[in-house]
Amino acid sequence: MDLQLKGRVALVTGASAGLGRTIARILAEEGCRLALLARRRPLLESLAAELPASAEPLLIEQDITARDAGERARDAVQAHFGRCDILVNNAGGSRPQSDLGTPEIWAEAMELNFHAGLRIAHAIVPMMQAAKFGRIINITGQDEPFQINAANAPNGAVHIWAKALSRRVAADGVTVNSIPPGRIHSEQIDSRILPTEEARAHWAKTEVPAGFIGEAEDLAVLVAFLASPRARYITGQVVHVDGGARRFAH
Repeated sequence: MDLQLKGRVALVTGASAGLGRTIARILAEEGCRLALLARRRPLLESLAAELPASAEPLLIEQDITARDAGERARDAVQAHFGRCDILVNNAGGSRPQSDLGTPEIWAEAMELNFHAGLRIAHAIVPMMQAAKFGRIINITGQDEPFQINAANAPNGAVHIWAKALSRRVAADGVTVNSIPPGRIHSEQIDSRILPTEEARAHWAKTEVPAGFIGEAEDLAVLVAFLASPRARYITGQVVHVDGGARRFAH
């Protein structure tokens, strides 16, 4: 299937490693031109070196939680490419707590996992509306409260905000969807959440009906489809990529 992504401009946040890096690579393979945003410039440079020349990578070294990050990213993409067709809000992180967590931890988690993505989307949406085409895809996370995790609340907030935004911009050809990953091999999962082979094998056996932990490509291919013109009638949705681990039917 031709996803009709050749020449489209995509901004991927948190692009230097893990899911963001793989999403960027898959979008480049589909013909997208890329703006890559992250804090670690050496990793952005190594990613750019791996991409095809057609990706024309623009590197944006930026802390996504800075209050002006949305405007700065928008201005950089507009100056370089003239437009932004796709935004992948990938920057974020889990914040499990062994106790109740401090006010500072809860505030930081909300800033990183909710406010930062909202600000960048709100900065770029008018450009998409003017072009009568846009795709916003939020990589979120678990909102089921198995334990105290300061990221659960902002994940749920993103899903609600994204649904509301999708209804506002749908008539302008802009879709807004969210993807909560299950346990997928990434820098965060393999180094912090399930740091040993034993832990990963136990999780896959006891929690994942598919019987294995996913790879970043398993999620990235869905991002590419949702980013495409072919996904025009899919908006306001939360699509879990978790090997069947989620126990709820909705």
